[in-house]
Amino acid sequence: MPTRPRAPRLALSLQKALAPADRALTPGRVAVRRWIREALRGDAEVTVRFVGEAEGRQLNRDYRGKDYPTNVLTFAYGEGEPLLPDEEDAPISGDLVLCVPVVAREAAEQGKPLDAHYAHLVVHGMLHLQGFDHEDAGEAAEMEALETQILGKLGYADPYA
Repeated sequence: MPTRPRAPRLALSLQKALAPADRALTPGRVAVRRWIREALRGDAEVTVRFVGEAEGRQLNRDYRGKDYPTNVLTFAYGEGEPLLPDEEDAPISGDLVLCVPVVAREAAEQGKPLDAHYAHLVVHGMLHLQGFDHEDAGEAAEMEALETQILGKLGYADPYA
């Protein structure tokens, strides 16, 4: 009997560094895990951190040189390098930082359900952790098509429509 391929392993840490009002706007662990798993192509160790505008702005300024809070930042560690000499495929490792006030504001401005916007940004960040980018038109088209496909499997509308 053929064996099914093993699903990627996921070690997930969820952090909410927020005031109570913003904390109420964040998705739960089950939803975040589901979104990550759908985008995952290999084993991963991921921290998802929900932050307010001050921390979001500071991180964007410190790491991207842009002095404003942005919706999602992705920090990849190790770029898939084996942790030990005898390991073939090391898990991807990284952080996704989502700025809750920015995400909530964008969802309202775009007329999207908040959970759909969070799902899109988590999928987007996970693709970045796995080496996808949107630096040129070809890369952007490939990444957007993959995001749309993954979000469709999750039951969400095309975020670019």
